[in-house]
This record gives sequence, structure tokens and C-alpha cells, in this order.
Amino acid sequence: MSRRVKFVAGGLVIAAALGYLGGMVKPGTLKWNPKAVELDFVLSDGQGTIAVKHKGTPPDLFAEGRGAVVEGTWSGDGYFLASLIMAKHSEEYKAPHDANQAGYKELMKTLRGDGAR
Repeated sequence: MSRRVKFVAGGLVIAAALGYLGGMVKPGTLKWNPKAVELDFVLSDGQGTIAVKHKGTPPDLFAEGRGAVVEGTWSGDGYFLASLIMAKHSEEYKAPHDANQAGYKELMKTLRGDGAR
């Protein structure tokens, strides 16, 4: 899926195709530069890989080994320049039922109304 966008640069109208890529963030490829607010990583579909660069902060659920969809354009330097990162997450929610399970105590506090703001 792609859409064409036009913008003006120095008096010239430039058309570029926006595209979407999806895959898993390959472990060991995530490089975050907090000073420049730049993120480099590699997306993989299990067969091929694509280098991605993004300027901006990633979404909270974005991490290595997790799914992501990026919107952006191909650069002339062999990487995909992402203007938007959408982190995939599980749509399945399971409330903790075992008192030893992570999140159980927090869930019970919330249900009892303890620690209300």
C-alpha cells in the first residue's frame, strides 16, 4: 500500500511515494541516539531484511524482537526512512489469576480502589 505526496522544495514540486513496511525488529540491530533523537534498526519478515532510519522517539511498545509497521520513503542510500513507527502488540489480554503471577497485586489494588489518585 502506498500513496503519493507532493511537496515544494526550492521552487520545485517533488512527488514521492509513501510506503509501508512491516516485520519484526531484528534483535541486536536497534541503535538509539538520544542526543540526536535518531533510531536505526532492521526489520525482517523472516526471509529478508531492510535497514530503517527514523528521526523521533519510538512508541512505548517498540522493541527488538517485536513487530512493527513503518511508514516512509526509500532513501537513495539503501535504507527506508521512516516518518512514522507503529508498534504491533498482542490483542489478547489475560488478567492475572494467580497471586504469584506478575501484575496480580497491582490489579487487586486497582479493583479495591487502593492508591486512587
